[in-house]
Amino acid sequence: MFKLTRMATIGLLLASTLAVAQTPYTDDATYQGLGGKEGIHKIVDSFLTIVLADPRIKDNFADFDIAQLKVRLAQQLCEFAGGPCKYTGQYRDKTMDGVGTVRDMKTVHQDLQITNAMFNALTEDLQIAMEQHQVPSGVALKLVAKLAPMQRDIVTK
Repeated sequence: MFKLTRMATIGLLLASTLAVAQTPYTDDATYQGLGGKEGIHKIVDSFLTIVLADPRIKDNFADFDIAQLKVRLAQQLCEFAGGPCKYTGQYRDKTMDGVGTVRDMKTVHQDLQITNAMFNALTEDLQIAMEQHQVPSGVALKLVAKLAPMQRDIVTK
């Protein structure tokens, strides 16, 4: 019952925040609630472990540079939570020359055929990772509220 309620809450939160501008918090309470940089790195490590094992979405990450993705996710969570990090929103994907093309969030996801169900699975996996690290639910929901507007750029199908 708790999981169903949590998913309904997350779904409502995602739906209600789509119009919110994607800007970081101006104070660092959410950042501190996540455990600062160290806590965020632990959450990201757990999150990607969960995602890469999740049959609903793991195949979408097959061609991604996971080490770089960890760095980008940690920057993103840190900045949006009100921490001292700067997230550029750009991703350098792997190519034959090992350098890659820099692309923004929308461009990175445009050919991946991401559905709302996949986006929700990713959100659920993030919530699980935060629970594993005893992030208070209020802090977790604040972070999800800041990340939710990305759904417009990520969901393409």
